Amino acid sequence: MDYKDYYAALGVPRTASADDIRKAYRKLARKLHPDVNKAPEAEARFKDVTEAYEVLKNKEKRARYDQFGSAWKQAQTTGAPPPGFEDIFSAFRGGGAPRGGFETGGGEGFSSFFELLFGGGGGGGQRGASWSFQGGGPRRARRAADHESVLPLALEEAAAGGAREIAIADPATGRRKTLRVHIPPGVRSGQRIRLGGQGEPGSGGGKSGDLYLKVELLPHPRFRLDGDRLYTQLDVAPWEAALGGEAEVATLTGSVRVRIPPGSSSGKKIRLAGKGYPLSRGGAGDLIAELRVVVPASLSDEERELYRQLSDVSSFRPRAGDGTR
Repeated sequence: MDYKDYYAALGVPRTASADDIRKAYRKLARKLHPDVNKAPEAEARFKDVTEAYEVLKNKEKRARYDQFGSAWKQAQTTGAPPPGFEDIFSAFRGGGAPRGGFETGGGEGFSSFFELLFGGGGGGGQRGASWSFQGGGPRRARRAADHESVLPLALEEAAAGGAREIAIADPATGRRKTLRVHIPPGVRSGQRIRLGGQGEPGSGGGKSGDLYLKVELLPHPRFRLDGDRLYTQLDVAPWEAALGGEAEVATLTGSVRVRIPPGSSSGKKIRLAGKGYPLSRGGAGDLIAELRVVVPASLSDEERELYRQLSDVSSFRPRAGDGTR
């Protein structure tokens, strides 16, 4: 098995903190995402850094990787716990109390301690379990463990939603597989998309686990999502800010024209109702365009003279009353 250096893939040292690993991944994901970077090698690099992040972000998986390298999934043959058990005790605190309770009900949560051990979830440990007879004796069939993977999305594709094919590393075998997933319009960071039966394969006749894709919205160079509002910046010239006028503002679905009120200063906000990010309850939030007055970096002789004339005739004093002149 070829050794994959996950730390090198993310460009971090082996002593990197979880925060350093997360920051490195976000930076690389933004740079290499196929919707942003069209270079032939970008998609392969994007898959590599995503695979590295999926392992190193998890404390238990990272510990196994540090000990066994690329063979961390098969480490049970060397005496380490088998795959699917690395997170058993993360659901408990102190004297065995569940952390926030087990997620149950229709297979929507990850396998609990009892499901991992017995294939059921309480109630005598029988739910989701069955018996099969192989080799002359009974063998208990159990539902296999669920898995989670990160699904990085550009803001535009998360807003639009729809069907998409993704390539991920199979948590059980390490092999890459292509899956078709439906992305709900307006999905947010932290939300999970469930793919039934795509987790750990079942054993002894038990059902396969599910795969949960945890959405992570990539940073956007133009937009910032905050709650139900989407923010952007609108650059205006000094004369536009002073005299008013019209300008085009980019949205997630195209451009719209807005009116710039006369006498606008940097920081003034223009609200575009319903032009922001899709809402789960229907419709869309507001887009807030924040004005920034931009001064030319260089002036022609004529422009410089006109600014001098304006300075001579204007009585406006922006620093009046603050003790400066």
